[in-house]
Amino acid sequence: MHQARRHAHEHALTRTRERRHRLAHEAARLMAEGGIRDFHQAKLKAASRLGIFDDASLPRNREIEDALREYQRLFAGPGHAQALRTRREAALRALDFFRDFSPRLVGPVLDGTADAGAAVMLHLHVDDPDAVTRFLEENGIPAESRVRRLRMDRERNLDAPVWVFGAEGLTFDATVLPLDALRQAPLSSVDEKPMRRASIAQLRQLLAEDEIAGYETGSPE
Repeated sequence: MHQARRHAHEHALTRTRERRHRLAHEAARLMAEGGIRDFHQAKLKAASRLGIFDDASLPRNREIEDALREYQRLFAGPGHAQALRTRREAALRALDFFRDFSPRLVGPVLDGTADAGAAVMLHLHVDDPDAVTRFLEENGIPAESRVRRLRMDRERNLDAPVWVFGAEGLTFDATVLPLDALRQAPLSSVDEKPMRRASIAQLRQLLAEDEIAGYETGSPE
């Protein structure tokens, strides 16, 4: 009897893992092909399409992100790699442009899941948010003002000013944060851990590694 229960339990766990895997990959496909940006929305749409509704089978955001990266590697082809590199090179120039604000690259362009419509997302650090406003005006850059709520830690939220502008045919999204946010990045909406971010030196290193990898696979830029 005990062995039968254990076998049933193991079978149920295996089925749940299989469902999570299917849901993660369907959600990733929807994000890659349908332009859905929100993990939760993609997850629910995938569950509806596959007819899977139990909470235990819903994948974590990080599982969907990993599946999205795999989908792009398998199906997006060289065009995706080139579009990603174009955005990372533009991000490098943007980090240099905003160097007085201790800038960092964050988001899909850094983590490698950016698609053709993805913005280059930056964090700028300064205790006077108006300094960024003045800097954009002085450089003749028209930008749209927004506000984004970020979780700075488990207890604290911040409504941060955001500037969205176009350059080099791309969209840039710059969030202005206080200087003390340099010590610890805001929490990611993907896994609620501090966001991955890159300084100009770290992004240069990443681009160099990308170029080496391209030559090693026989597809130099």
